[in-house]
Parts: sequence; C-alpha cells; structure tokens
Amino acid sequence: NQPQLQAILILSLKRNTLRSNVGEGIDLEKIQTMKVANHKMKPLSSWPQTARHKILGVFTDIDDTLTTEGAITPDALQALHNLKAAGLMVIPITGRPVGWSIPFASAWPVDAIVAENGAVALLHNKSTNQVTQIYQQDLPTRTHNFQEMQRISKRVLQEIPGTIMAQDSLGRETDIAFDHSEFHHLSQEQIQQVLKLLQEEGMTATVSSIHINAWFGDHNKWHGAQWVLKKLTGRDLKQELDQWVYVGDSTNDQVMFEHFTHSVGVANIKRFEKELKHLPKYITQQERGAGFAEVVRLLSFYA
Repeated sequence: NQPQLQAILILSLKRNTLRSNVGEGIDLEKIQTMKVANHKMKPLSSWPQTARHKILGVFTDIDDTLTTEGAITPDALQALHNLKAAGLMVIPITGRPVGWSIPFASAWPVDAIVAENGAVALLHNKSTNQVTQIYQQDLPTRTHNFQEMQRISKRVLQEIPGTIMAQDSLGRETDIAFDHSEFHHLSQEQIQQVLKLLQEEGMTATVSSIHINAWFGDHNKWHGAQWVLKKLTGRDLKQELDQWVYVGDSTNDQVMFEHFTHSVGVANIKRFEKELKHLPKYITQQERGAGFAEVVRLLSFYA
C-alpha cells in the first residue's frame, strides 16, 4: 500500500485542470486529446455482416481513395461498376474543382459528384449525356466570394514564401487551393502558416492529401452529402446513416468520419492519423484505390 504514489484527481473548474495529491496538474484538453489518440481504427474485416447488409449507398473521397498516383485504378473503377450493378447509390465527394470533376461525372458509374468540398454537385443526364451543375450558394454570393478569394490568394503567395496555387485552380469556382503534396511540397510549418492566414480572412480552410482548400461559407463535405441526397431523392441522410458508408483518407474527411455510423479509411490514412481528431471506424489493409476495392468486396452483395 503506497498511497503517496496514488494520484487522487481533483477537478479545478476555474483552471480547467485535474490536480493530483502529488501536486501534478493535468490539463483536461490534453486528456481529451489523449482519448482521441488512443482510439484505434478497427480492421475492416471486423465490420459486422449484419451492418454491411443494410448498406444502400457509398459516399467516397476521390484523391488517394479512389485514385492512385492521380488516376483511378482498374480495380477501383470496377468496384464502382459493381456497386451500381448491385443497385447501390454511389456519390464521390471531393475538394477537386468543378472543371476537373465534370469529365468523371459522365464517365464514371456514379449518381453524382459533389465538388469543391460540398459547394457544387454535378449531375449526369444519361439520355442527353450532359452534366448539370447545381450550387449551394446563389450567383451574386459566388461572384462576390470569387473576387475576394482572388485577393486572398495573392496575399498568401506574397506573404508565405514557397506557396503556389494548385494546378487545377483554373477550374475552381467557389474555393481556392494551394498545392502541398501533389506537384509541390510544403512543410508542415508552411501549411500551418497558410491555414492561419486563410482563417484570419474569415475563410473555412481544410487540408486534403494534396491541397490546402479554402472557401467562404459553412458548407463542407458533410453538408454537401446531406444536400445532394436531398436533391436526388428527397431523403434525409441523417435519418438513414446506418444505410451508408463513407470512405476517405485524410484530414478533410474527418467531418465525415465524425458523423457517419459506418466509416472506413484506406490504409494510407495512417499518414494523417496523428492530426485527426475524428478517426474512421475501420481501416483497410490496402492503400488508395486497392483499399476502396477492398471495401466494396466486403459489402453485402459479396458476403
């Protein structure tokens, strides 16, 4: 019995700390962070069959989730076809721009693509082979925001050495993007400097596996997912979360990991694991497109 070694924790509301009988202060925020860090992603194989049988649709990130080295792999493309053949809804949701996404909205077997982190949806009409764009924000708002974003982009490039715009910037309508890992490398310190400046300007900012994205408005992937499902079907995603799964790979997917009952990270998400406050419930063995195909193989029509 060594009571002097047993720290009895006492809550101090004024200081938001726990204090032990040995005088050691413990920050509550750090405890919460430790809880998050200690949460472990489960192997995908542990996803119960009873839960998988309920799945009616898949939301997925694109870059480094569907794609590998910038292109969709045959196994990931076949997985999309398999989902559609089984009657499931499939909706990629990405930080990529409208211009970049339009060809894939018509070429891939998907119900829609939500681009620019939830701001715009691309709907393919098979009979006319035309892609229609619908927006969360009206035209005057988008026009005003676009002008402001051009000013802020110039400020970032001028004030933070080494920053460059993403190569797909010409196709962007509702956000701006800076390259940190696609064709150009930024250090973690530089990424944080960019985020700080963008947030000071009142923008929402997030980091994907390749870009730093920023926009005006409270939309994000989660809001975009709810919005597009309502537009397509009239249904409320929050009322049927047990029937959907989200697949992603980076920090800009964590809002989806937070809300979805069923969420999966492809194996390369380990790169961002320490930065994520909300981890996916499951993790694949394979990375990128092969990891997405692994998820599809495990769904109920294969079980």
